[in-house]
Order: sequence, then structure tokens, then C-alpha cells
Amino acid sequence: MPDELGDVVPGVRVRVPLRTAGRVIDGYVIELDSEDDADRPLSEVDSVVSQVPVLPDRLYRLARRAADRAAGSASDVLRLVIPKRQVRVEKAWKADSPQVVSTEEQLASAAELVASYDGLEEVLESGGRAAVEAIPVHHDGAPGWAALLASSAARMLAAGQSSILVVPDHRDLDQLLAVLATSVPAEAVARYDSRQTNPDRYRSFLRSLEDAPCIVVGNRSAVYAPVRAGLVAVWDDGDPLLGEPLAPYINARDAALLRQEQEDSALLFVGHTRTTDVERLVAHGWLQDVRAARRVLPRVVLSTPQEMDAPTAQRMPSSAFLSARNAAAEGPVLVQVSRPGFSPSLVCAECRAPARCAHCGGPLGAKHRGAVPVCAWCGRGARVWACPACSSTKLRLASSGSERTADELGKAFPGIRVIVADSAHPVEHVTDKPSLIVATRGAEPLAEGGYRAIVLLDGPRMLQAPDLRIGEACLRWWSNAAALAAPGAPIHLVGVDGSIARALATWNQSGYARSELAERAPLHMPPAARVALVEGSASAVGRALAALQELALPSDAVLGPVPVESEDYPPRVRALVRFDYGAGAKVATTLRAAVVAEAVSARRGKGKSTRIALSVRLDILDPEL
Repeated sequence: MPDELGDVVPGVRVRVPLRTAGRVIDGYVIELDSEDDADRPLSEVDSVVSQVPVLPDRLYRLARRAADRAAGSASDVLRLVIPKRQVRVEKAWKADSPQVVSTEEQLASAAELVASYDGLEEVLESGGRAAVEAIPVHHDGAPGWAALLASSAARMLAAGQSSILVVPDHRDLDQLLAVLATSVPAEAVARYDSRQTNPDRYRSFLRSLEDAPCIVVGNRSAVYAPVRAGLVAVWDDGDPLLGEPLAPYINARDAALLRQEQEDSALLFVGHTRTTDVERLVAHGWLQDVRAARRVLPRVVLSTPQEMDAPTAQRMPSSAFLSARNAAAEGPVLVQVSRPGFSPSLVCAECRAPARCAHCGGPLGAKHRGAVPVCAWCGRGARVWACPACSSTKLRLASSGSERTADELGKAFPGIRVIVADSAHPVEHVTDKPSLIVATRGAEPLAEGGYRAIVLLDGPRMLQAPDLRIGEACLRWWSNAAALAAPGAPIHLVGVDGSIARALATWNQSGYARSELAERAPLHMPPAARVALVEGSASAVGRALAALQELALPSDAVLGPVPVESEDYPPRVRALVRFDYGAGAKVATTLRAAVVAEAVSARRGKGKSTRIALSVRLDILDPEL
């Protein structure tokens, strides 16, 4: 370390030279030590970017543990957490660091809602772990789950401890922030949001570095916030948005579990449903099952497939139609559909074969009745189309999206305002005036006073998706929609029967998760076992699988390898490796060593492809081979 750089503390940003690459890169000081090694000369630090220790030891240890578990690199985790430096923000933060003082009123109001859940107060006080079933009711116009998380965080803040509240998307984030705005001081909240500007994001990050307690609210990356957390809470952990799409692909649920082990903070998984991952931890006694002392259950009405003789294009049975018509005269009614658009898919009018794009093979859809079919993949219009099976040139609407459903229901409900809520037409709130809201799953707006009736359409179509967890996902979509109903309002699940329908009707989502977990255990499918995906050239995958044989995994642990459909050369193959949680550390270390060995070998070789020879991804939630 050059003397002119002065005192350098662990955690600060520095610039260091890479002699082999001939360039200077940014990094962080992890620790300080002295070493004399004549055989390995060390380069001097080029400069110190900032004296602010943006990487405290607790954050580095968490990133290191998360990366080790996922066979990845800690630097890949840290780039998701530490934002780019903003000099003006940093100078202002040094000049004025706010201190938060909680009031007794905050503690009293928070304690009332926390006490309505059996055992929750003890979990918060002792730093325990719990799976909490959120009450599907509203508190002062806000969702019950948001009020629960805000109350738990306010209680920790009043006790002088920080909290981290993780939610899947911006809609949940805005709802939670609105509740916090009425219960805690504004300076106590640090917002982690991808929609923020770089200065605002860096300002929130610096706020979470302070010793003064605060409440960090954000999406999946917020779970790594460098506060000394007394509580980490994750809402709706089954939402796929909580899974990081970038390497090393760590789910916020797994990062929260690692953090709780490291810091002994309280940990809450809150939701209307129970994922099989959380249910496995409850079954092992790792998580405590926490429920409300007084459960308020929605009134779910099942419409079996035999009742599909409705007046609205055979999609809504008479009981659901009459219930929606009566409720629409009093207030808003929600109709949930599976897909947006007018008709997301078209078929041949003669042989019913799916209509495909002649250029890329993607599915053709219609934006409105009589419109030119458009490919959902490449966006090309198909003005001239012929069925490859029967040569017919006529098309037929095969499905109803949100816009087509709104068009049909508008004719069946004359005089009632129809609102479409989907990705193309986002709607956050609706009033308590009579209206009909047609929404795709996850896009349902909040209704003032709750919906007077809810109709869940396209259930059979949703369940047909080729996904290992589709039943679990559908139950989550339907339960979250049902939680928006007004007290006593009917909720009609159309065309679905069996265990998943009974779970929704009896509001026993945890029982459904237990049955799903029991069915997957004999097959060693997640989450009963962990699964790693190994992909690369045939030789690289073969060497990685050979290294795993030394770990004495079961004979049926490896599925594959099988070819991957691509134009790459040399051809790539893919394999799945199933292993118990106890073997996770050894498997992750072995696979990471194989990736490093292949990367070093490729760098030393000449004239070889620059494509990564081997890639590894652990904890595949929906394995396909």
C-alpha cells in the first residue's frame, strides 16, 4: 500500500492494476494484512476512490456465503447491492447524518396488530423464524399484509432496531410505503427501488450504512442491505420476481435464510399462501407456524367444469354471472383472466391446429376482432396465412384475453363501467362505484372497501401450463386475488375442482403445500432436494459430472446429459444433478471448481471459441430436461 494514500480502512473502494490484463479496475478492501513473498510480487493500489466504507464486514460475509451456496462469485452479489458512487450525495451525507427517534405512540399502535397473531410477538423479541399467514382483510384502506409488515417494522424501530422488508414488485412496494408513511417518520425509511435515480439509490444505501436504526423497503436486492437488522421479512416468497435472473441466481428467500443464521435476526415469511419451500422448513421445525388469533376467511364458491353453461361465451357459469351482476349494482366486481390482449392465440378454423408465424414459428394472435394476425415473438403481421396441415386460410379466435373478455362482459352488463387492468393498462386503485374490472393475474387494482364479488376465470387454462409448480402458482394467484374481496363477498372459482380447489375453498394453502411436498419427495424434485443445472460442451460437462462422482452421490442423482437445441459449435449439452441439502456445500464447491478450471483452460488455449465452456446454476425451481 503506497504511503501517500494514507490510512485505508476495510470496506472502501479502491482502484487496482491488473498486470495480466493491462488495465485498472475498481474493487473493495476486504481486510488489511502484511505479506512478504519474493516469488509472488504484489502490485500497489493505484488510488482510493472514497474513504466511505461501503462494504462493511457483515455485508461481505453475507455475499460470500450466498455465493458459496450458489457456486458463484461474491462480486456478482455485491454488484447487485452496492450502487455507483455519487460524489455530491456522498458529501451531503457526510455533512448531515439524520438520527431517528421513535415515539411511544408508534410502539403502541404497532403492538396492537402484532398481538393479533399468536406467537408473533415472541418471534420478534427472541429473533426467531416464522411462516406467517396474512389475514385477507384490509386495515384503514391498506392490504392486511402491508399493515402487518409495517407494524412489525415499527415495533422494531421503536425498540431501536432496523428492519428489512422485501416485496416482489413495485405495486407491493408502493402499497407498503403508503402504510409506512402513516406510521413511522419519513427519515426512518430507506427505499431500495430499481425505479429510483442513481443519486436517490445511493442516498438510500448510505442511509442503511448508518448506526441509527431504519426500515429498508425494496425488492429482492434489499435483502442484502448493510443495516444491522433486527428483522428481515419477505412478502409472497413464491413470486418468481424474488428470484435473481443474473448469476449466481440467488432467490431472496435463500438469502434471507442465510442472513438470519449469520445475524440471529427475526425472520418472517409472510403470505396468503404457503410455498413448498417454506412448508418444508415448517415441517422440519426450522420455521414456526404463526397464524392470526382470529382467522377471517373469504367466502369461496366453487363452480365445477360441469356448470359451464353460462350466457357469456360459455366461460362463466350462471351462479357466478348472477352473483357478479347483483354485486356490480353496489360496487366494483373483479374478473380475473389468464392473459392480456384481445385474443392471445389463433387456430385454424378448419382443423384447429395452432396458427404459427411463417418466419419464426411463434404463435399468432389478434389485437382486436378483424385485425391482422401478429406474431407474439417477432411482431410480424401475417396478412397472408395458410395452415400447413390442411391448407385452409381461415383463422379462428382460440382464447380470450383481458380486452376480449371486457368486450364480451360489457355487452352482458349494460350500463356498468368496464375497466381493463393488465400490463398494457396498469390500474392501481378503483373507487367503490359500480364497475367491472377485468384484470390479469397480478395486475388486480385495490378497490375502495374491497370488491363486492370476485370471479376467477380461465382456471383450467392456467393449470395446463407445463410447469412443475403450476398448481402452487395458481393457488397463489387466486388467493392473492381473493384477499382483495370485501368482508363476506362471494369469490367464484370457475371450472376447477380437486385438491387445489378445496384448498382455496377451505383456505388451507399450507395443507396443499404439504401434499405437494409429499408427492415430490420420492422423485427427489425440488424443494425436497436441491437441483443443479450443468450446461456446456460435452467434454466440459463430462468432466464436471466425473468430479461429482467422488462425492458418493446416489446412482440416480444425475439426469442426462442431453443435447441443447442451438446452433452453437461445438454442440452443448445439459444435465441436472439432484442432491440432498446436507451435500450442498460439497456439490457447490466441486461445481465451482469445475467452472474455474474450464475458464482457465479456455483462456490458455488459442483459437478456441470465446463462449463459456461450462456454466452452473443451483436451486432450479422448475427443472426441465
